[in-house]
Amino acid sequence: QVQLVESGGGLVQAGGSLRLSCAASGRTFSSYAMGWFRQAPGKERDFVAATGLSGSSAIYADSVKGRFTASRDNAKNTLYLQMNSLKPEDTAVYYCAASSLRLGTKASDYRYWGQGTQVTVSS
Repeated sequence: QVQLVESGGGLVQAGGSLRLSCAASGRTFSSYAMGWFRQAPGKERDFVAATGLSGSSAIYADSVKGRFTASRDNAKNTLYLQMNSLKPEDTAVYYCAASSLRLGTKASDYRYWGQGTQVTVSS
């Protein structure tokens, strides 16, 4: 089992940047593919980005490609999401998640979830 805690959310103006962190504890962090998802009010939880076990591979939703970068530091048991050129439509609660199965884009691929951190982008 792994416990996940996100941090780094906040209020930022459009065009600005934020870096989210996800601290993991429990079983070996490097054994899990890690993902980021987001959920806006009244909407479903959507895939944002994910990184493989070593961090050398990453996949992104089309809506964030070229603006967001997912990375991980296995020595620090931490996942990151660097978000640049933020837009009001990026406003959501952002969740990190861990998967022992695959580097996937579906919420059902991930077994463990953090509590989320709010990101608000003002226009």
